Amino acid sequence: MSTDLEHASKREQTKARNRAVILEAARGVFVDLGYDAATIRDIVARTQLAPGTFYNYFPDKRSVLVALMAEASAQATERARDARSRARSLEELVYFGFRAYFEFVASDPTMFELMRRNASTLRTLGIDDTGFATSIAELRADLQAAMARGTLPTINLRYVPSAVAAIAFEVGAEMATSTPPDVEGATEFCARLCLGGIEQLKRTVKNKEKT
Repeated sequence: MSTDLEHASKREQTKARNRAVILEAARGVFVDLGYDAATIRDIVARTQLAPGTFYNYFPDKRSVLVALMAEASAQATERARDARSRARSLEELVYFGFRAYFEFVASDPTMFELMRRNASTLRTLGIDDTGFATSIAELRADLQAAMARGTLPTINLRYVPSAVAAIAFEVGAEMATSTPPDVEGATEFCARLCLGGIEQLKRTVKNKEKT
């Protein structure tokens, strides 16, 4: 005899499965049609769900895009965090983090195409919607830890994590316009840019200490 707990578990599994089906269908629709041209009907048509089922999980089309980007951001954040944890120098800290992010963007063909086709729309999403706020918070914590270890020179971190996240997103979107994606070129450019900026910030701190 089934228990209430088993019924509840099955309902949760069904809900998770339906949500995943909607998100996967939306990924394909946003790639094939573009976000602006796509409709909720287009998304539901690629599932075996009843039309009204969509609204049990998402209130509108934008919320689906937000969910897709938040999931991707969470995976990218995890990869970048793991990569930064292996760094033994400032250069590795910066290089490994960027490379992990760009490799993630390039590793998922559908998400890669979604970013390429809908870059302008993605720029309108806020950092909280896309999950970048979590990425920025984790990067800030990693940079603070690096300063405590002496891996990173003492600098003002107020704008650094947000700037790094913005650079990664914009360069990743640009990288997504080329086939095949130039992961190494994007990584090298961003690493050099940020390392140069860190060096300049370090000089600013030293100059203030002298005055």
